[in-house]
Amino acid sequence: MRESAEESKPKAVKGEEAQRIKREALGIGDRRKHHGRKATPLKGHVKEPDTHHRLYRFRFYPTEEQAEQLARTFGACRWVYNEGLALRSRAWEQHRVNVGFAETCRALTGWKRAEELAWLKEVSSTVLQQSLRHLDQAYGRFFKGEAQYPQRKKKGRSRDSATYVRTGFKWVEDPERPGAGLITLAKQSQPLDVRWSRSLPAGSVPVRLSVTRDRAGRYFVSTLVEERIAPLPAVFVPGSRAPKAVGLDLGLASLVTLDDGSKIDHPRLLKRYAEKLARLQRELHKKVRGSRNREKVKQKIARLYALISDVRRDMLDQFTTRLVRENQVLVVEDLSVVTLLRSARGRGKRRKARLNEAIIDASWGELLRQLRYKCEWYGRTLVIVDRFFPSTRRCSACHATGPKMDVSVREWTCTECGVVHDRDVNAAVNLRDEGMRLYWLVAAGLPPGKKTPTVIKASELEKCLLAA
Repeated sequence: MRESAEESKPKAVKGEEAQRIKREALGIGDRRKHHGRKATPLKGHVKEPDTHHRLYRFRFYPTEEQAEQLARTFGACRWVYNEGLALRSRAWEQHRVNVGFAETCRALTGWKRAEELAWLKEVSSTVLQQSLRHLDQAYGRFFKGEAQYPQRKKKGRSRDSATYVRTGFKWVEDPERPGAGLITLAKQSQPLDVRWSRSLPAGSVPVRLSVTRDRAGRYFVSTLVEERIAPLPAVFVPGSRAPKAVGLDLGLASLVTLDDGSKIDHPRLLKRYAEKLARLQRELHKKVRGSRNREKVKQKIARLYALISDVRRDMLDQFTTRLVRENQVLVVEDLSVVTLLRSARGRGKRRKARLNEAIIDASWGELLRQLRYKCEWYGRTLVIVDRFFPSTRRCSACHATGPKMDVSVREWTCTECGVVHDRDVNAAVNLRDEGMRLYWLVAAGLPPGKKTPTVIKASELEKCLLAA
């Protein structure tokens, strides 16, 4: 059966036949440069030792000429991405030929030579190649099973963005204000009017730039720099040499509950602005499609959503920074947010939809992402407890495990020792204890002088022990 299944799989065409198909059927030119040299895969930028890649995001205000050029750039990047996706899909479905990043770059050269596509020359070639590289990365995630098959980008729905590598922009640092300066993009004659809300590391040159335009019409430039971030001083329990640890229980009644009983309220921003959003949506529904009044209402909705997103991100950023500064070990539960957001069917569908909206508003994924990279930056340890660990129904006093409880039960009494528990506080204490058990298990196996890993995941504990 296994042999027959392998025989039924379509086999890829390779060798001279594949080169002929690419040249004649797909219009991909041959490699004209370095015919005698063997093709080597392109390597991305590798950061220097003891440095981190850090992203700084600034808002800028383009001139009318710059806005028009950026609009052409966003459209060209979207078109090249879709055309590269169609080329790779057609090559495999019709000819069983694999097309990679290098072949799509050669196809891009042919597209720019066509008269009807001469407008592609108005955009920097490095930006268009980066769009093809993003497509290649999307295919890589698909083949690894980390994402679905790449989809076409649509104007008005997909994010307007363009990535400039080091040869696609000019950076001149201001000698009077180190860390700020002038950024001039390719195909533009004037520098961007950037609002430097904070400074880049003095003397650093951006590795890469990403220019984006959100639906509210705001322009942002994100600069990626190499930076040496000094680890924070170690935090110990007062009177001992044990690292200070904190257990975090993520929820909806309270956004985060700490093991000491303190709770961070859920901001519920979508619920706070629900009436205003509903009013604007009704107003949008009454407008004629394609009219200027409809576009004005769409801009109001986009600006309101941008406000909600900014407030949420700022709140999470401040909270995670405080946690990392005050604790040496942070313990969280391994949550599969994608699984939790699966849509319900049948009875209870509306209730599940409201639950999904609350989970999205809480932004658990963003909170965990920030904790992960900040622990790496500042020398902290993030312990991720297995998602099947019974943190809620386990008594933190006697460690007896009780029956499953409904979400509506906020307090319960242990039948073994009689202690009354707050549901979330008890879960946070159990997570802290289990996380420290995993932490000491890994720390005990480390050779002398080696630092504790930045992330200790219960499901990958064997890998951590082998690496130690």
